[in-house]
Amino acid sequence: MVKLTLKPDERIDQLYSQDIQIIQSPEVFAFSLDAVLLADFAKLPLRASSQTVDLCAGNGAVGLFMSHKTRGQIAEVEIQPRLADMARRSVALNQLAGQMTVYEGDLAQVNQWIPKDSADVVTCNPPYFEDLPDSQKNPNRYLAIARHEILTNLATIVETTSGLLKMNGKAYFVHRPDRLFQLLQLMADNRLAPKRIRLVYPKPNREANMVLVEAIKDGKPGGVRFPAPLTVYDAQGHYTPEVEALLYGRQ
Repeated sequence: MVKLTLKPDERIDQLYSQDIQIIQSPEVFAFSLDAVLLADFAKLPLRASSQTVDLCAGNGAVGLFMSHKTRGQIAEVEIQPRLADMARRSVALNQLAGQMTVYEGDLAQVNQWIPKDSADVVTCNPPYFEDLPDSQKNPNRYLAIARHEILTNLATIVETTSGLLKMNGKAYFVHRPDRLFQLLQLMADNRLAPKRIRLVYPKPNREANMVLVEAIKDGKPGGVRFPAPLTVYDAQGHYTPEVEALLYGRQ
């Protein structure tokens, strides 16, 4: 049993569908459904020799939620020291230190830890909003950095992702639909061919508010598939069966 010391604002939450525990703090960072959806959407090689990298890792949610999919290594990269510390302690809490490593620093400098052209999979749940002069930002610095492109941006993320991936390696992103065209253009500029795009709707008769994208490095153009869209809540405000299963397991 791993014994951990929690900071005063921290708690331990659980993703019941996978029996994963994670250290959270509403004052600093707590994962959202997008992390669960990205981890489910990503396809990881099972083999022990594989390397997966999760950029903008936050408190480690995506990497932790993908850990059951592979026997290979998972690296998490997070620039905020407090969040990286939370991720390390969550890795220890789940006894995954032999599989997962947390690197604290700027993802643009990732090659000091992970060589170019070495990753089989790269995932990223990035800041969704551009850092514009008139952008309204959360006064909480931790939350502002997580939501706005203050310390990185989409162009740097896509370029870094491509640099990390082997030829035919796969990239997985979750983002806002209103930035999908920008994401696709950046992928085209960085040798990433989109292969699967899935829209996520908050409830029936509402516009999509998330998009999941899979790409292959140096993949052949064309052949993009659009799986059935995912709806989070039904008309009565309850989780749909697919989302319920992702959060709590099959009943």
